[in-house]
Amino acid sequence: MVAKGYGVVAEAIIARAREANVYVHDSPTLVNLLMQVDLDSHVPPQLYVAVAELLAWIYRLESGLDPDAPGPA
Repeated sequence: MVAKGYGVVAEAIIARAREANVYVHDSPTLVNLLMQVDLDSHVPPQLYVAVAELLAWIYRLESGLDPDAPGPA
Protein backbone atom coordinates (compact mmCIF):
# COMPACT_ATOMS: atom_id res chain seq x y z
CA MET A 1 0.00 0.00 0.00
CA VAL A 2 1.62 3.24 -1.09
CA ALA A 3 -1.19 5.81 -0.81
CA LYS A 4 -4.61 6.15 0.74
CA GLY A 5 -6.98 8.86 1.84
CA TYR A 6 -10.53 10.13 2.09
CA GLY A 7 -12.26 13.07 0.44
CA VAL A 8 -9.93 15.66 -1.05
CA VAL A 9 -6.87 13.48 -0.40
CA ALA A 10 -8.49 10.54 -2.22
CA GLU A 11 -9.43 12.79 -5.13
CA ALA A 12 -5.83 14.02 -5.38
CA ILE A 13 -4.49 10.44 -5.33
CA ILE A 14 -6.91 9.45 -8.10
CA ALA A 15 -6.02 12.52 -10.17
CA ARG A 16 -2.28 11.79 -9.90
CA ALA A 17 -2.85 8.14 -10.79
CA ARG A 18 -4.81 9.11 -13.89
CA GLU A 19 -2.14 11.65 -14.88
CA ALA A 20 0.38 8.80 -14.73
CA ASN A 21 -1.93 6.58 -16.83
CA VAL A 22 -2.56 4.26 -13.90
CA TYR A 23 -5.92 2.53 -14.18
CA VAL A 24 -8.35 3.55 -11.43
CA HIS A 25 -10.93 0.91 -10.49
CA ASP A 26 -13.99 1.85 -8.46
CA SER A 27 -14.59 -0.87 -5.88
CA PRO A 28 -15.93 0.47 -2.57
CA THR A 29 -15.74 -2.96 -0.92
CA LEU A 30 -12.08 -3.45 -1.83
CA VAL A 31 -11.31 0.15 -0.86
CA ASN A 32 -12.85 -0.38 2.58
CA LEU A 33 -10.69 -3.48 3.10
CA LEU A 34 -7.50 -1.84 1.84
CA MET A 35 -8.07 1.26 3.99
CA GLN A 36 -7.39 -1.01 6.97
CA VAL A 37 -3.87 -1.73 5.66
CA ASP A 38 -1.09 0.55 6.91
CA LEU A 39 0.93 2.58 4.42
CA ASP A 40 4.17 0.91 3.32
CA SER A 41 2.71 -2.46 4.33
CA HIS A 42 2.18 -5.53 2.23
CA VAL A 43 -1.33 -6.57 1.28
CA PRO A 44 -2.39 -9.15 3.89
CA PRO A 45 -2.90 -12.75 2.73
CA GLN A 46 -6.63 -12.48 3.46
CA LEU A 47 -6.92 -10.02 0.54
CA TYR A 48 -4.76 -11.92 -1.98
CA VAL A 49 -7.74 -13.38 -3.85
CA ALA A 50 -9.52 -10.02 -4.13
CA VAL A 51 -6.36 -8.27 -5.35
CA ALA A 52 -5.53 -11.13 -7.76
CA GLU A 53 -9.02 -10.95 -9.26
CA LEU A 54 -8.63 -7.19 -9.74
CA LEU A 55 -5.21 -7.63 -11.38
CA ALA A 56 -6.61 -10.33 -13.70
CA TRP A 57 -9.49 -8.02 -14.63
CA ILE A 58 -7.05 -5.18 -15.41
CA TYR A 59 -4.89 -7.56 -17.47
CA ARG A 60 -7.89 -8.60 -19.57
CA LEU A 61 -8.92 -4.97 -19.99
CA GLU A 62 -5.44 -3.87 -21.11
CA SER A 63 -5.13 -6.88 -23.45
CA GLY A 64 -8.28 -5.88 -25.31
CA LEU A 65 -10.21 -8.87 -23.98
CA ASP A 66 -13.65 -8.74 -22.40
CA PRO A 67 -12.77 -7.83 -18.79
CA ASP A 68 -16.02 -9.36 -17.54
CA ALA A 69 -15.56 -12.73 -19.28
CA PRO A 70 -14.83 -15.59 -16.89
CA GLY A 71 -11.20 -16.56 -16.59
CA PRO A 72 -9.76 -20.06 -17.05
CA ALA A 73 -11.19 -22.71 -14.77
